[in-house]
Amino acid sequence: MTKLTYKDLLDAGVHFGHLTRKWDPRMAPYIFMERNGIHIIDLNKTLATLDEASNAIRTIVRSGRKVLFVATKKQAKSIVEEEAKRLRMPYVTERWLGGMLTNFTTIRKSLKKLSSIEKLMKDESYLNLAKRERLMVTREKDKLNKVLGGISELTRLPAAVFIVDVKKEHIAVKEAQKLNIPIFAMVDTNSNPTVADFPVPANDDAYKSIDIIVKYLTKAVEEGLLERKKDKDELRLQQEEDEKRQMDEGAQPETVSGEKPATEGKKVSEAKEEKKSEPKVEAKAEAKTVAKKDTAKSPEKTEEKVEAKVEEKPAAETKTKSEEKAKETVEAAEDADKK
Repeated sequence: MTKLTYKDLLDAGVHFGHLTRKWDPRMAPYIFMERNGIHIIDLNKTLATLDEASNAIRTIVRSGRKVLFVATKKQAKSIVEEEAKRLRMPYVTERWLGGMLTNFTTIRKSLKKLSSIEKLMKDESYLNLAKRERLMVTREKDKLNKVLGGISELTRLPAAVFIVDVKKEHIAVKEAQKLNIPIFAMVDTNSNPTVADFPVPANDDAYKSIDIIVKYLTKAVEEGLLERKKDKDELRLQQEEDEKRQMDEGAQPETVSGEKPATEGKKVSEAKEEKKSEPKVEAKAEAKTVAKKDTAKSPEKTEEKVEAKVEEKPAAETKTKSEEKAKETVEAAEDADKK
């Protein structure tokens, strides 16, 4: 943001104050000198307070909160309304309704009424109303829009208030003080600077002076909005990166968990095989025990078999001997016949 210089402030007539007889003694620290019965404002103090106010207002806007612009003077109306609309900030340029801050709940009801009337006028049923009824609706809408049109999008109390001429807008100042809302204000030599948290000593009657101060502070608001948008983008990118990282980290445990069920399946199959093999092993063990029992009984049978074999052997031997004797007798008979 381009900083203001002494020449810019001098050309805009920011240094001109009120008549010396109309001054407020509490403005003495901000007065440079008196000339031709008029107080001259110290522009060094003006530049210092402007920088301080712009930094404070930038931080407020960067946090995502609203700043309410208040200026009901003829010289300041058009400037404040134009800049506030450009930045989509709430503003009051017609008349400050008593309780606009301290009785905000009632103001919100009026705002809801205004929005309902606007919806009704957009609906096709509005054309079916009688001419007199339509006139009444449009008049009510114009009345509400004139007073509350600038704060129609204000859903909660503003975080700060910028006021042009605290002497004229004393009701707004008192309400803001009651609610501890910080006040940024242009204060002239006839005003009390202690009511504002960030007073900017300047000529609050000249159009050029108001224009240069308001535009400088609205540039700070614009910078705060841009910084907020940048912070949001960075936060969104960071969240996307975190989500991707979580997705990647979540994919790895899935693969690991996918391996676990396989190992568990192997264990289950092995357990099943073991269960199946257990009966076989038991059967084999039973067979072995039966075989052992048979072998325990078999010695008696083997002895019987051996005895039978032993008995069979002598019988065979006797048979062979008898056969040999028969052969010998036959041979002897044949020899005898030959002789």
